[in-house]
Amino acid sequence: MTSSHGALLAVGETMAMVAPVAAERLAEADEFRVDAGGAESNVAAHVASAGHVARWFSRLGDDALGHRIARQLTERRVDVSAVVFDPRHPTGVYFKDPGHGVRYYRAGSAASHLAPSDADGVVLGDVAVVHVSGITAALSESAAAFLDRVIDRAHADGVRVSFDVNHRAALWDAASAAAPLASLARRADLVFVGRDEAETLWGTTDAASVRALFPEVAELVVKDGDVGATAFTGDGDVFVPALKVDVVEAVGAGDAFAGGYLGALLDGAPVPERLGRGHARAALTLQTTSDSVDEQVDGKDEK
Repeated sequence: MTSSHGALLAVGETMAMVAPVAAERLAEADEFRVDAGGAESNVAAHVASAGHVARWFSRLGDDALGHRIARQLTERRVDVSAVVFDPRHPTGVYFKDPGHGVRYYRAGSAASHLAPSDADGVVLGDVAVVHVSGITAALSESAAAFLDRVIDRAHADGVRVSFDVNHRAALWDAASAAAPLASLARRADLVFVGRDEAETLWGTTDAASVRALFPEVAELVVKDGDVGATAFTGDGDVFVPALKVDVVEAVGAGDAFAGGYLGALLDGAPVPERLGRGHARAALTLQTTSDSVDEQVDGKDEK
């Protein structure tokens, strides 16, 4: 059943993700899956699985991988009807090497050619939350300008902005990223950031020092890996420990956490439940080499 608390619109690049079916090294595996992989569309899929209307907007190449991604996201109940298929630029690709990171092939991708004019075509309508990440700001100058325009439009329409810092060292180093990402965080209503990520970017040491750096953010969530996560709001701070699981692959867990948290937010759940549902989604993703999960969570059936 679809929630009546408004839709989520997630905006940002999605690539074709190639990963070994089993938790094997990329150089040694024989069987692979090709799936949709992108921070923002991952969040949309997790929110859709919780029964909410979730939309995703970006540019994809007008190619086999781009259309495959759109189909896969549609199968996960994510609305991709506004996506632009770019005939001049390709869909990006990345490869997961379980336990050893990710290899990206995204230079010149369709999403890197996002521009402010694309943001003008985004329909907000019934959208309650616009979710974005710092990845978009690193893709290109035009994509960064697109992100700024999306945030401006959301604020003008009274729509809450959710921002996942999502620093990607492969796109820009910490010295280059620190100031732009801090500026984007201060423009958001809800911010997700890893404790270690914040330390790398801004020299903070714990959740409290991250809060001290961003006192104006209405809702700040600091994730600390397998320790837990702390949410800071106007009512104070709440810490909920992470679930203990056997980790197969960590990539995608942060998106799953954000998706679980935002789904609970759209349900009107209190902060402790938002954190708990974030951990539940992350725990499922940690146990697979995929960024998507098909198991049951929060008492709701996955497709």
